[in-house]
Formats: sequence, C-alpha cells, structure tokens
Amino acid sequence: MPANPLKAPQETAPEVLGFREKFSYGFGNLASCMYWQTFMLYLTIFYTDVFGIGAAAAGTMIGLSRSTDAFFDPVMGMLADRTRSRWGKFRPFLLWFCVPMAVMGVLTFTVPSLGASGKLVWAYVTYNALMLIYTVINIPYIALLGVISPRPADRTALSSIQFIGAFSGGIITSATLLPMVRVGGWLGARTVERGWQMAFVLYGIAAILFFLTTFLNTKERVLPPKAQKTSVLRDLGDLFTNGPWLIVLGATLTFVLSGALRASVTAYYFKYYVGSQTLTLPTFLPASAAGTQTWAWESLVSVFNTSGQVASLIGVIMIPFFAKITGRKAAVIVLMVIGIASTGSFYFLEPSQLPLIYGLNILGALASGPLTALLWTFYADTADYAEWKRGRRATGLIFSASIFSQKQGWAIGAWGALALMQALGFVANTAQTPRSLHGLVVLMSMLPAVFAVVALAFVLHYPLSEARMSEIASDLKKRRADDVPGPVETG
Repeated sequence: MPANPLKAPQETAPEVLGFREKFSYGFGNLASCMYWQTFMLYLTIFYTDVFGIGAAAAGTMIGLSRSTDAFFDPVMGMLADRTRSRWGKFRPFLLWFCVPMAVMGVLTFTVPSLGASGKLVWAYVTYNALMLIYTVINIPYIALLGVISPRPADRTALSSIQFIGAFSGGIITSATLLPMVRVGGWLGARTVERGWQMAFVLYGIAAILFFLTTFLNTKERVLPPKAQKTSVLRDLGDLFTNGPWLIVLGATLTFVLSGALRASVTAYYFKYYVGSQTLTLPTFLPASAAGTQTWAWESLVSVFNTSGQVASLIGVIMIPFFAKITGRKAAVIVLMVIGIASTGSFYFLEPSQLPLIYGLNILGALASGPLTALLWTFYADTADYAEWKRGRRATGLIFSASIFSQKQGWAIGAWGALALMQALGFVANTAQTPRSLHGLVVLMSMLPAVFAVVALAFVLHYPLSEARMSEIASDLKKRRADDVPGPVETG
C-alpha cells in the first residue's frame, strides 16, 4: 500500500524500504531533469539561435541568473527545515509548486514579439522566475533523500533510483526535444519558436504527474533531535565547520563546472564543428536510420546526448553492486579517472571520427553518470555526521547549500563557455573561423578535464568511510532511542 500522504511523519523506520516508495522517489528527479537537461544542453543555443540574443548577452544573463538564484538555495533549505505540515517538512513543496513550475516553463520557452531590449527583459524575468520555482521544489525534493531512511544502504539505493529518474528524464529530453521543436517536426510546428512552446506544454503536464507521484508515495522518517531549537546562526556555523561537507562541496563544485563547460557547447560542437554527415549504417537498423543517408546535426547531437544519457542510466543502475564491492569512495575515484581520460581524448578527434566521438562519450557517461548519485549519498552522510558531532541536524540546509555549489558551477560554466566563444569570434548561424572552432574543441575536452582533476583531488581527502558511517549510524540510533541530544565529540 502507498504511504498515506495525510499521515504525520514518524521517527521509526522499517529495516528495508518497500520498492514502491523507492521507485516513486525517482519520479521527482525525472520531472526535474526534463527541465535541467534542457538548461544544460539546449538553453544556450535556444537563446542565441532561436530567441535571438547575442552569445555574450545570453551568457551573462544565464550566469547572473543562476549565480543569483543559487544564493536562495540555503534560504530555501532553512525554510524547508522549519516547515511544519501534516505532510512533513519537504514533501508539501512538491504538491504546492508543481503547477507553477509547469506554467513558468512554458513562458520561459515562449518567444515574444518584442524588440531586442524587450526580449532580453522577457528572458531575464521568465528564466529567473522559473529557476526560483525550480529551487523551491527541488531543494526539498533532494533533502527528502536524507529523511526517508537512516540506513546508508537505503540511501544508496534511493540515490541510485533518484538518478535513474534523472537520466530517464535526460533521455526523454535528449531524444524528443529537438525533433519536437523543429519546423514540421513531431508536433507539426509551423515555426521553431512555436515548437519550443508546445514542447514545454507537454513537459509541464508530465512533470506535474511525476511530482505528485513522489508526493503521494513517500514518507519522512528521520526527524531532528526533539531538544533541537531553531537557530539560523548555529545551523550556518555547524555547516561551515563540517569538514566532510566542505570537501564534498568542493568536489561537487569543480565536477559540475567540468560538466557545465562541456554541456554548454555540445550543440555548438555538432552544429559548427561536426556538421551534417552522410553515413552508411547497417540494414538491420530501423528504416529511418539504415542505409546511406545524410544526418543533420540536430539528429547527430540528439543521438549523442541520448546515448550518453542511456549509458549514464546503466551506470547508475550498477551503483549498488559496484559500491558494495569497492566501497563508495573507491568507486568515485575509479569512475572519475575514467571520465577524465574519455573527456580529454576529445581534443584529438576529427569531425569524421564519429565512432570514436560516440564511443568515448558513452564510456565517459557510464563513468560520470553514477558520480553525482554517489556524491549525494556523501551529503546524506555529512548530515548524520553533523548530528553526531554537534547534536543538531539541518538536512535541508546541507542539501540546499550543496545545490548552491552546483548552480554556481553551472553558472560559471555557461557564462565562461559563451564568453570564451564570443572572445574567439563566435557568430551564431554563420561559418566559424578556425580560431572559434578550436575554442569549441577545447571546451569539449581539455578544459573540462582539468576541473575534473581538481574534483578528484577533493574526493581523495573525503574521510567518512563505510565503517565510520556504520559506527555513527549505530550511535545515532541509540541516542535517538534514548532521546539524548548532545554531541559525542567537541571541536
């Protein structure tokens, strides 16, 4: 039976979560990532090549908007931590804000009949409003991971399912968005502008249903110590003296920056560097792909992104088995090394080397896909560590401040990519100079690899092993049963 959404959260938890609850949790990220995948892969090219904003202006707008919105993340986390409702602290936000998010998504991807200045104002207002609502619904959703169960094994499973949902949303977006939005595409749009608007009507309806599925079928079980008093300053002080959290924060920021640089230029890389290509594919493939035919860049990049999302999904499914054998930290280190090598290799590829372009992308996605999921389990551990060390728990703040680092990484990555493109002479919808094309190649390869190496350096210093977390979990379980709020360690 599904969890009763009207029932108040309880402190006790079953030893093992039911499959329905775990599976339902993943739908929240499926909904979020239909939008986030668009932000990562197609937002820049939407604003420059469809909406009609210059690369520098679009980069500045996206960078400022994401960076500014990120400062609201810790505020939202503290607000969620202090929320009291019959549905718990975090779940009600999925119910309250799923419809506003869908509506604002449609407005963001609507191209108004305005002049250049009016369009820029529209872009700033709608995109910032969408990101604000995204924060209000996504911060509580992510924090929910830390309170559904206190067991590390359950959290690893939940994180895996969460990212199965994430990459499923990414697959949907990668496979369907460009075919839907182009003139005469799946939606029969007469203009590409109309295609984008219609696509986000469909995405919005789907997102509402997915968020409600998560809301109705999950339950909050891990509560703060009963004696804990509300204190913003103490919460912030606990956060910034939480050494393991600071390490994971640094790893997340640099890892996301690496991905943001690459994702921001992927569509440009295919449109201007790889271009349309005539390919001969095996006859056993579907008729639409088999034989010799010319593939437009839109089709090539859709296959590139979709195959990468499928590979990431497979990698996420393998997380519980791989992490159980090697331990989570060792798994992250191995996967990061593979991702760095596959990303850096793109520097040496020519446009005609499509098998290597796709093959290396699939290898990198198999490795990098699970990394974010594993890092989220580290954040849940740091929440337990904070409660164990300080006697206080602020799950929402820990996860929201972590999402702050992600948004800053994406903001810097998108702004940096477009600013570098502009500096190297990029002009939308024209043939690019050799200098501009070389910049696209560097942004797809060496620069992301450098930031991934920095992320690896942070992970090497992460101190919370499985054995340590088992000890902490055992101690917290006893302390909660005895209702003992105080810390076991000072400093």
